[in-house]
Amino acid sequence: MEKEQDLNTQNKDGFSEKDDKNIDQPQNEKQEPEIKLENEKIEENEITPEEKIKELEDKLARTFAEMENQRRRFEKEKEDAFEYGGFVFAKEALNLIDNFERSKDILKSDTNLKETEALKKTLEHFDIIYKDLISIFSKNNIKPIDSLNKKLDPNFHQAMMEIEDDTKEPGTIVQEIQKGFTIKDRLLRPSLVGVSKKNQEKVNKNQVNRQNLEDK
Repeated sequence: MEKEQDLNTQNKDGFSEKDDKNIDQPQNEKQEPEIKLENEKIEENEITPEEKIKELEDKLARTFAEMENQRRRFEKEKEDAFEYGGFVFAKEALNLIDNFERSKDILKSDTNLKETEALKKTLEHFDIIYKDLISIFSKNNIKPIDSLNKKLDPNFHQAMMEIEDDTKEPGTIVQEIQKGFTIKDRLLRPSLVGVSKKNQEKVNKNQVNRQNLEDK
């Protein structure tokens, strides 16, 4: 009887119910860790509400900062347009000053007009108009650059020549070829100038004399 019961409990493949349980059990044990790992990955990738809120706050803060920077740039551009909008016009207007200076020099060098009353009166009128122009420019923050007897400053002066002058320190402006101007805190055009330098012959002689004294 016992043998018959054992045979009945066998399945069609020749295994008993006990064997089926033993076979199924390891398969279940293998699947459980895989399910746990998948659940852990999902949990790791999930963003908590607090993290999501923090991320949104950061994005909002960056957006506000960018908007503020754009507003400041717009205000600066508007201010520059208001203050320096006439930059090109002012630069062109300086040609009037140059033409007045050239006209005065031409009249002064005319041998037929020298020492005449007509020349004196003409130059007086030229000076009045010149002063009026400078006054109008000054009211609009366009001012001439003071150059003579100043040290050469590359920010405001452009050296066009060197002039031997032992009475001045080298690099001192001794001649103004063309007057420079500024508009507010910007350079409208640089002054074209001549700067002093030491007499090269005297410099060479001094070097020779110094060398002779050292040799003695």
